[in-house]
Amino acid sequence: MSATLKPLLPGSTLGVLGGGQLGRMWAHAAQRMGYNTAVLDPDAQSPAGLVSHHHIHTDYLDAAGLKQLAAVCQAVTTEFENVPADALAQLSVTLPVSPAASAVAVAQDRAREKAHFVKCGVPVAPHAVIDTPEQLAAVNDHLLPGILKTSRMGYDGKGQLRVSTRDALNAGWAKLGNVPCVLEKMLPLASECSVIVARGRDGTMVNLPVQRNLHRDGILAVTEVFAGNVPDALANQAISAAKAVAQELNYVGVLCVEFFVLADSSLVVNEIAPRPHNSGHYSQDACDVSQFELQVRTMADLPLTQPRLHSPAIMLNLLGDLWFKNANASQLEPAWQKLLALPGTHLHLYGKREARVGRKMGHLNITAATPEAARAVALQAAAILGMAPF
Repeated sequence: MSATLKPLLPGSTLGVLGGGQLGRMWAHAAQRMGYNTAVLDPDAQSPAGLVSHHHIHTDYLDAAGLKQLAAVCQAVTTEFENVPADALAQLSVTLPVSPAASAVAVAQDRAREKAHFVKCGVPVAPHAVIDTPEQLAAVNDHLLPGILKTSRMGYDGKGQLRVSTRDALNAGWAKLGNVPCVLEKMLPLASECSVIVARGRDGTMVNLPVQRNLHRDGILAVTEVFAGNVPDALANQAISAAKAVAQELNYVGVLCVEFFVLADSSLVVNEIAPRPHNSGHYSQDACDVSQFELQVRTMADLPLTQPRLHSPAIMLNLLGDLWFKNANASQLEPAWQKLLALPGTHLHLYGKREARVGRKMGHLNITAATPEAARAVALQAAAILGMAPF
């Protein structure tokens, strides 16, 4: 660690903008390490706010709220990318903020994100930026069929449409409100994967293993992590690309880089998330250092050690749909006792008061001595929950 960095030791107070499940799990990790935590979130019942020492109930750009957060904290991070970058910029005047507002601003805009990938020299799908009717008319036909995505505020499959013809493209842009968009050429996909890196203020960088992901309806459903889950050459390429993206941003904090693996076994970068990520939740039970502890370490300028995967793992995302798996469609709690009777299961629920279809309510980590054993238990768990097999 650089001699110019003075670590924030346990007993200090660390803050987060955003009170969702990622903030909650970050708070648990920070508290386990001896830190106090503060959350700024407008929801009085936010999952992270309910478990923190301080919960400031204001909008993210509320001057008084930001002043209060700065008064109780020694460092601040964010738990989701749509927190206004301006709020991070304001806090950075008096506090260490990670990631920086400039890095978050790139992740908040798909056009800037794509330009950053190109600058880094990492592979990216053919695409076009559409801000104006003239740019829409100039789109090359070779980008169709494609996926039209709003440049801002899109996540979990929201703000995007598949378009196969020029007429569909024109109609799609109108349906999305004629807002700035990016059109990405649809490519033949074999699978999806992601890499989570953590980078300190001194430039030290470590990474979690490559995660193989399965999405359904644009939302992550299953993550599998074990040695050989993707070919070594592909894993090394993904890790190198993720580190290049973080390095070029001068990033500080935890960053997830998502990739598409194409039918020809080549790799293209999809998008980044400037925070811990759903696909990294397995690290809570399968690694000696979780993604949330890495987030604490980066913001407190503590040493970063390379995480070690000590168990093959599978993560099942638990959406609110699972609470409605009965004939009369009334809300019914899933059979947790049956799940927890399975070996190697670790249940993480987020403390949300109401289940809704598509809402992330928790996740289930399954660890085992072998990938085959983990998969066998995960398939049993999926059957108990009424989830589709994988």
